[in-house]
Amino acid sequence: MGIFKKKNLTVIAFFMAFVLSACEKDVIPTYGVNPVSVEDESLLKFKKKTPKQYISILYTDLFKEAISVNKLASTERVIESVGDKALVHEIIVSNYMNHPDVTIPADTFMRNNLDTFISLTYRKFYLRQPSQIERSFFKEYISNNPNVTVELVYVAFAASDEYQFY
Repeated sequence: MGIFKKKNLTVIAFFMAFVLSACEKDVIPTYGVNPVSVEDESLLKFKKKTPKQYISILYTDLFKEAISVNKLASTERVIESVGDKALVHEIIVSNYMNHPDVTIPADTFMRNNLDTFISLTYRKFYLRQPSQIERSFFKEYISNNPNVTVELVYVAFAASDEYQFY
């Protein structure tokens, strides 16, 4: 029986040595490629505008002048008194768009210069250039919908989530 145990121990030891010698740590290949960010940094906006910032920037974008302190204070009180901020922002934008002193391009300019209009609108509201897919979407949408006006486009941009952040 002693030989049988020695033989078993020898086989087990040989098997263990074989298994352990066959195991190697995986080598992760490296290729010397520099890491590059593929995100568009201009799209990363994390800070939400305060009501004062939103009103001031919107007023300046639409009227090309600074808002008076009295108008700013009264409009800020309106925003703070309503629970649904998105709704009150849309109402304020609509109110501003109905004002006779608002400065917006003519609808004929928009239709005749789609690329320029889209670029100017993105720079005005989002402070960036549109991506190619955004540009293509708006060109097709405006071209295929004759009822779209500059006012509607401006209201959509001013009421968007991206316009709420900087």
